Amino acid sequence: MRHRVLRASAAALVTCTLWCTAAAAQAPRYTTAPASTEGIGTRYMGREIAGVMGWQGAAWLEREEREREERTDLLMNALALAPGMVVADIGAGTGYLSRRMAGAVAPGGKVLAVDVQPEMVAMLKDLARRSGQANIEPLLGSETDVRLPASSVDLAIMVDVYHELARPYEVLASVVRALKPGGRVVFVEYRAEDPAVPIKALHKMSEAQVKREAAVHPLVWERTVNTLPWQHMVVFRKAG
Repeated sequence: MRHRVLRASAAALVTCTLWCTAAAAQAPRYTTAPASTEGIGTRYMGREIAGVMGWQGAAWLEREEREREERTDLLMNALALAPGMVVADIGAGTGYLSRRMAGAVAPGGKVLAVDVQPEMVAMLKDLARRSGQANIEPLLGSETDVRLPASSVDLAIMVDVYHELARPYEVLASVVRALKPGGRVVFVEYRAEDPAVPIKALHKMSEAQVKREAAVHPLVWERTVNTLPWQHMVVFRKAG
């Protein structure tokens, strides 16, 4: 009798484990709720996704005070780019950072400047042409895929972009696929931990939240740089 009870309990445990695993697999990755003023109403891993800044706001990306406010020079130093590297600028916008990185990876390297808005890509092409930097490749991505070849990128960077991705899981998965073994992905986000940073809350991310969302991908946290005035730079390496 005792053995029958044990066998029945074991069978029930296996059934429960299989059911729970299936239920977890079917759980929705995203949930929806009424949108806040700055958000789209879609939630992912505990946060509401922020609305995308449209191409109509492109002038803000090229504002004169950006260098002083964000200290792009410190960001460039922390990236430690080298000639010959292939760098992906995800959510490149007008190419503000792409143009600065292009010189650092020359000769022999290139910047793959990806954006989902055709209007932004057109502006990016124009500004890259004016700068004479032929090693910038403007590319159109989608809301779910950066559309870059597998294992082709040494470093991918998203500056104030990730929190606005409509499908962050899918986009980051496509970024990871594009990385070479040991390649790095860099998140630059306004610090949610600092109330003094003059940016709306939904357009900030904490280091803990960045790590939480990166952890569901084959990424290993490498370092966090806090030398920028308003942002932190969180660096991960592709595992394996």
